[in-house]
Amino acid sequence: MKLVYGIHDKPRFRAVIVFAFQQLLAIMAATIAVPAIVGNGMTASAALFGAGIGTLVYQLFTSFRSPVFLGSSFAFLGSMFAAFSGAASMEMGFAGLIIGAAFAALVYVVLAVIVKISGVKWISRLMPAVVIGPTVAIIGLSLAGNAVGDMMKGDVMIDGAAVASPYIALICGLATLFTVVLVSTYGKRRLRLIPFILGILAGYAVALAFTLIGNATGSDALKIIDLAPIKALFDGGVSLKTFLSVPQFTFLKAFKGLNQLTPEYIGTLAVGYIPVAFVVFAEHIADHKNLSTIVNQDLLKDPGLPSTLLGDGIGSFAGALFGGCPNTTYGESVGCVAITGNASVISITGAAGLALAFAFIAPFVAFLDSIPSCVMGGVCMTLYGFIAVSGLKMLQPVDLNKNSNLFVASVILIAGVGGMVLNFTLRSGKTITLTSVACALILGIITNLMLSPKNKRDGE
Repeated sequence: MKLVYGIHDKPRFRAVIVFAFQQLLAIMAATIAVPAIVGNGMTASAALFGAGIGTLVYQLFTSFRSPVFLGSSFAFLGSMFAAFSGAASMEMGFAGLIIGAAFAALVYVVLAVIVKISGVKWISRLMPAVVIGPTVAIIGLSLAGNAVGDMMKGDVMIDGAAVASPYIALICGLATLFTVVLVSTYGKRRLRLIPFILGILAGYAVALAFTLIGNATGSDALKIIDLAPIKALFDGGVSLKTFLSVPQFTFLKAFKGLNQLTPEYIGTLAVGYIPVAFVVFAEHIADHKNLSTIVNQDLLKDPGLPSTLLGDGIGSFAGALFGGCPNTTYGESVGCVAITGNASVISITGAAGLALAFAFIAPFVAFLDSIPSCVMGGVCMTLYGFIAVSGLKMLQPVDLNKNSNLFVASVILIAGVGGMVLNFTLRSGKTITLTSVACALILGIITNLMLSPKNKRDGE
């Protein structure tokens, strides 16, 4: 595709700040959602700081030649739950988060060494376009339900249930979606570079109007935005804490739990994190192949797969040190690059810097917490859609008139869309989950290997 800004282009400083802020908004919902789901004292601000650190480490290992942001990985949710459930105390659980992330990082380091020695040709043979294209599409399609579900709900909860009318929430989500679409298509050049900022602001404005009317009239159906995070800033009056707050970093809590570690607990962490790291490795390949088609440069060759693996693995561990969440390359970030045509690494680096700074700014964290699900759902519908379409575009050079290709693509799409998930229960009682993306990819690789002799006979 034609890029407005290439990888090495340097937009003006003011533009970089705006583009960086947009990248931050694109990855924000998922990044802060992981600590919210896991709970156990994990915080959004620490996860945000960890994502910024992880991204900077990734950029250093890739010599600032790969425009992607690292955020909290959903793939490790089960592993993180296991770290807390198997711990004798909260502090021990936080220590477990760091040790588990270290195991995952070790997998990436080993894979990077293997790739460095053997090269990447075997990966291209194992995962050609007919395998990786549908897999990338599945990454987007597997998230479709999340985007649509979010568009239909508000954030105000009463007695554990959302009270807003799904139709009112849908209006706010559509306001966001249509703003992004119209700005990206008809907006002037500068506006086309910031469609997500404008979309979120438009959706938030509509949601805020409904919420204020709902509060004034006592109509729960109109209450979309939960303003509690913003109100909490002023509890007890205005003070320094109203404007600044220090994130509760994971490593500070983990120190107290180090002396409680046992061999059995460390073994549980290894079993919980290492297999998931191999699954995320497959998604790492898919994300970088997808991004390569967008930036018109093979990132597996330059900066090279060993560099991206080391950046992802070590960056993930660094992020977990501060935020507790292992990081991964974000499809939302890739989608943002695709839609805006802005592949400038400076924008990604700026987003990482903003993540570090904003983690200490209480009003910003509160504002992010108050963005309703329906608004982020409108944004994610475009992002996930672009990921899915990008994967399908990879199939363009593939001859689908041949059954040897058609069946490979078919089984991946059906397994992924159908939600094939495998759960393996270990003797310890812990469960390892292979996600639909991982299952679809593995099934596609097996099918492709079975049919590859046919392609060889045909001269492919």
